[in-house]
Amino acid sequence: MYKRKNILKIAIDSPAAAGAGTLARNISKNYNLFYLDTGKIYRYIAYLKLKFPKKFNNTFIKSKIRNLKIKDLSNKNLLSDEVGTEASIISKKKSIRKMIHSFQLNFAYNPPKKYNGSCLDGRDITYNIVPDANFKFYITANVKTRALRRYRELKKLKKKVTYKEVLKSIKKRDKSDQNRSISPLKKTKDSLLINTTNLNKRACFLKIKKIIDGKIKN
Repeated sequence: MYKRKNILKIAIDSPAAAGAGTLARNISKNYNLFYLDTGKIYRYIAYLKLKFPKKFNNTFIKSKIRNLKIKDLSNKNLLSDEVGTEASIISKKKSIRKMIHSFQLNFAYNPPKKYNGSCLDGRDITYNIVPDANFKFYITANVKTRALRRYRELKKLKKKVTYKEVLKSIKKRDKSDQNRSISPLKKTKDSLLINTTNLNKRACFLKIKKIIDGKIKN
């Protein structure tokens, strides 16, 4: 695999609804990085499984990943609780993770030349996808705060869901992500912990920007 030299690589891992996606997008915009929400890929595959259950097999998945475009990951249907639960199940499948792995690697190490590098967030980015990242962060928040954030997000999309349902789903996903045998969610020793429970989006971004700027300038 071709790897661009001298690029900035940022890896972020986090449990669901911790604010990592918003943070990663802001970081990517500030430093002109190619951004990928890797969790959206699994949600996209889960969405396809729910929409095309009779067609869903490895050949079908390979074709969809091969032709995957970033715009495909902006589908609002990917944010549903049903898709999120299915994505957590799918992410445990070794065959699917293997197919997605090469896509993620190419994205991380060979971003378009107009970008200064790449920024990926997910569950196993810091140790499995971009282990040599220039910066590694583990973003988290307490489970009730994360559930409330996801609930508000879903309500804005006019989804009929209760806070209790979202809280239950978040707890279930945490358990699934942390205990799966393949690429579980975990904080690596070289990842900086950022707890966003009491931080707004701006404060969180400035905190990480200060860390990155401090190292780049030195």
